Amino acid sequence: MSNKELTGKVAIVTGAGRNIGRAIALALAEAGASIVVNARGNRAEADAVAHEIEAAGGKALVQIGDVADVAAVQAMADAAVKRFGGIDILINNAALRREKPFAEMSHAEWREIMGVTLDGAFHCVKACLPALRKSGAGTVINIGGLSAHTGAKNRAHVVTAKAGLIGFTRALAHDLADDGITVNCVVPGLIGTPRPKDKPEPAHHLTHGTITGERGKPEDVAASVRFLCGPDARYVTGQAIHINGGAYLGA
Repeated sequence: MSNKELTGKVAIVTGAGRNIGRAIALALAEAGASIVVNARGNRAEADAVAHEIEAAGGKALVQIGDVADVAAVQAMADAAVKRFGGIDILINNAALRREKPFAEMSHAEWREIMGVTLDGAFHCVKACLPALRKSGAGTVINIGGLSAHTGAKNRAHVVTAKAGLIGFTRALAHDLADDGITVNCVVPGLIGTPRPKDKPEPAHHLTHGTITGERGKPEDVAASVRFLCGPDARYVTGQAIHINGGAYLGA
């Protein structure tokens, strides 16, 4: 895809400093959108993404803040409107992915995952909704997870939060349809992303395989997000779209 189908649009991408979030921010910028690059705390990573966008001729604004923090999310939405004049696209990508046996999991650890993944998506939609309504062709995309559909050992909090995003997506698709806002969930699975040496690949990845014989790339997920944000996807809403090489085949 080489056209600038998102020219004039403004997109907020949470968790955009690395991996899938970074790829989404770059893809939407390539399509012509101005990008708000959000990261929880790593400004160096967020700045690097913004600089990459600007070096290619795009527009970017870095906003550091935890999506679990209502005030930080509102500040991000306000900054987007002040800098770019509105918000047309919201990508709820920020999430925490930890592993711990349920029997050893504290309520605080449970709530930490819910606070970022599920509550964070709620806060972002609430803060951006006035601007999304003004867009006339708003788009919300929640980034789900394979384990929400297959289950996974030692990930009760992550599986539950990501499964909640599916319900949130379907409910919002109904609630926001009259405002001309589409809401979908893109579900990556078995995507090859760089991981720190002290954080091995999630255990549930070892129990699944793709029918294509290879792992996906963050850019594969970003391409689907780009399509859903564009003018050719206005009839798609309330859907969970899987990008996983056939690792999971289901509705």
